[in-house]
Amino acid sequence: MLSRPASSAWISIAAFSAFTAAQIDYTQYVNVFQGTTNGGNRFPGVVSRPFAMVKLGPDVVSGTTDAYSGYLPGGNIFGFSLMHESGTGGAPKYGVVSQMPATNNVSNPLTDLSQGRSAADQGAVGYYRSQLSNGVVVELAASEHAGLYQYTFPSGTSPSIVVDVSHVLNSWRGLGWEQHYSKGNFTFLSDGHYEGSGTYNNGWNLSPDWTIYFCGKFSENPTSSRSFKGTGTTLVAYNTIPSVSGNERVGGVFTFGNTSIKSRVGISFLSSSQACQNLDKEIKQDTTLNSLTDKAKETWNAEAFSKIQITGASDDDTKLLYSSLLGMFLIPSNRSGENPGWRSSEPYYDDIFTFWDTHRCHTSLFQIVQPTAYEELIRSLIDVWRHDGYMPDARSSNFNGRVQGGSNADNVLADAYVKGVRGAVNWEDGFAAMQTDAEKAPANNNDPKAPDSSTKEGRGALPDWLKYGWVTPTYTRAVSRAIEYSTNDFGVHQVAAGLGKTVDADKYLNRSRNWRNHWNPDASSNNHTGFVVPRRANGSFVEQDPGSCGGCYWGDAYYEDNSWIYSMNAIHDVYTLKEFIGGDAKFVDRVNKIFDLKIFNVGNEPAFTTAYLYNFVRGEQWRSVDRSRQIAKSYTAAANGLPGNSDAGAMESNILWQMIGLWPMTGQTTFLILSPWFPSLSISLGTGKTLKITTTGGNKDTAYYVQSLKVNGQGWDKAWVSWNDIFANGGTMEFVMGDQATNWATGVLPPSPASGDV
Repeated sequence: MLSRPASSAWISIAAFSAFTAAQIDYTQYVNVFQGTTNGGNRFPGVVSRPFAMVKLGPDVVSGTTDAYSGYLPGGNIFGFSLMHESGTGGAPKYGVVSQMPATNNVSNPLTDLSQGRSAADQGAVGYYRSQLSNGVVVELAASEHAGLYQYTFPSGTSPSIVVDVSHVLNSWRGLGWEQHYSKGNFTFLSDGHYEGSGTYNNGWNLSPDWTIYFCGKFSENPTSSRSFKGTGTTLVAYNTIPSVSGNERVGGVFTFGNTSIKSRVGISFLSSSQACQNLDKEIKQDTTLNSLTDKAKETWNAEAFSKIQITGASDDDTKLLYSSLLGMFLIPSNRSGENPGWRSSEPYYDDIFTFWDTHRCHTSLFQIVQPTAYEELIRSLIDVWRHDGYMPDARSSNFNGRVQGGSNADNVLADAYVKGVRGAVNWEDGFAAMQTDAEKAPANNNDPKAPDSSTKEGRGALPDWLKYGWVTPTYTRAVSRAIEYSTNDFGVHQVAAGLGKTVDADKYLNRSRNWRNHWNPDASSNNHTGFVVPRRANGSFVEQDPGSCGGCYWGDAYYEDNSWIYSMNAIHDVYTLKEFIGGDAKFVDRVNKIFDLKIFNVGNEPAFTTAYLYNFVRGEQWRSVDRSRQIAKSYTAAANGLPGNSDAGAMESNILWQMIGLWPMTGQTTFLILSPWFPSLSISLGTGKTLKITTTGGNKDTAYYVQSLKVNGQGWDKAWVSWNDIFANGGTMEFVMGDQATNWATGVLPPSPASGDV
């Protein structure tokens, strides 16, 4: 049995001070339970490498609390399954291909077999351990397409393992987003292994039936193997017939003579035979828990953690950095070669949740830390368009959905294009995919929460956007959609301009200014006038309190935030925004008020960039630094250490940018300068290129104001840098810090590319 430290135990960082970066085991600084409580919804189980298809961990039930990633700190475990998402909301997804141990002869496998825990779960990168109330210890490790369970049963018991194909994560929210089991099959093979498949539907993205196949093998032959089928908790059949299938719940029960059992399971979206091939290739009969765990640690070190190296950091900040890096790269899932929808030589990524959450700061850091995978993701998005008709704003179980606002894959493609992602990307097809979003309204999928137009893909309110240049209250989320459509159109402009499509570039640049059509200069709130509000087809504005957004949900004019926030979200047109608000002083006061009135929500993505817009006013960069440090106080590496839902790593990427001391402006090459945390931070950019950021004369907590800056050895007086300055070929940033704000950034303001025609 493999021994691993509890989640609260840490190996001292000082113990590694004599090692080179290549020798340091960065996984020792990672708390896999970061963000698993306090609404973070992060997955703490086993993910063998960034974006691995298998995510093996516990499924917990606790009253009527949704376990979005499967895990809850309290409650009963009712299975250990191979598929999960991480940091998602809405409703749980997956929790499929599960098994559950029992200590006695199982008379009815359809009844509640769940167990409490006699000790807190333990975990480390590549490893997970649960100790159940019945005395069974379950330890987990995994590869990319398979999982390894190691069971230790108490002596004197009758060890049994139940495989229930109907097992899914439940939702009790009552929104109609719960998963459904559709059908399954389960077969014993003559050599002792088993195969089968389960078909499921619905979940947060309202997907139709999808199927996952599995192949399982044990370390020894069971003393008995029984299949079962039934409805609810009522058995229809429970015997030794080799195969069962149908719409009823199906599965198998295995009983063993020994108290130590290893169970290996492979999965595939293509077939059971492919699941067996995945298993035999990745987890052989003699593979140990230790070897899989060590391989996972080596892979995460090489592909993620070693990419960012720091010196002079506290233990807490080091743990926060590397724990957050883990959370960034749990999803999406790399399912290249496992796409059941079409055959293609292109990469395939699924479990995108969602670009509405991640396009602001996650995808830009994804490109820097994982450039190869990032190019693959861009190619995958374009290939989804080729075969499904639209790029996803979100995607899970091989199905697009749900769109909360705009078609934000456009922003992601634009960000990649302007930052030089080329490789094997077909950018002509990429532009065509973006144009589909910009010109073709998707068919209505009749979402009960927003029945006015499609929430599956594309821009559901596009007919209004094309007809009026704004979105009327005919459509739900009219204002927040309009703001996002503007940034989406700016993204289309960026790629069109780069490809030399000047007519299209001009067209979409002009359309990107249409957020202005929602600006009511007479709307007033807290001594400020001018806000984006709903607008009718006849051009009149709807009276709207900018401080209210109703329920701030699917049926309202604003989604998950109010007009104070959405009025600041046209980040490609900030100079216009400043003019509309009333000039520099009023603009600074507007951002201040967002914090003073407690409108700003550190755990909600629409406000992310607002905190740093001070950089667009000379002499005010220090205010962005203050806000950055204020936001950082909401983060730790602890289980409750995220200020909100991880949102697939969006929340973790936010704090990582604070540590680096920069903020990305999505779809542009601009990075706003904040204040780095560490005496030295180096980011490996690939092909031997490095960005090195140093600070002298201050400290992260009390003397963090920029006094002066050199970029690539030259004095710097701008509150921003570009991609080409520091990332395209690497570079250096040398900060001198102090405890008093100074007016060091007296140079040219950051670009505002859509503001040429106010």
